[in-house]
Amino acid sequence: MVNSDKRAKAHVLSGNKVRDWRKAMSDHVAYGLLVYTALQIFVTVKALSEGSSTALPYLALIVLVSAIIPVCRWFEKRWAGLDDVQAADPGFAPAFKRDAITLWALAIGLPFGITLIFKMLLSLF
Repeated sequence: MVNSDKRAKAHVLSGNKVRDWRKAMSDHVAYGLLVYTALQIFVTVKALSEGSSTALPYLALIVLVSAIIPVCRWFEKRWAGLDDVQAADPGFAPAFKRDAITLWALAIGLPFGITLIFKMLLSLF
């Protein structure tokens, strides 16, 4: 704790801003969940307004919400395990970028993809 306080003071004094990968991923997860939820509600409401009177859109909403939480938790847990030195290591930038892009692709693409699958299933039955 003392070492991290000294390190934090040294960064403030030197003017260098060090990115904490743990906090950054936590922020990405939080914002990704917000975007995901907004998109999912929008897409589901759109499907409902197109005349689907079945419970399928509601089922899609439940499935998507229950599916995304463990995925986001996995991303956050993966980065939360870093120690203070690793959390400030710029060598983790490529892995962080890959995980952030994957997280955002899931957060944006999953609502549309699953809704399309449910629409296709609905058209078959």
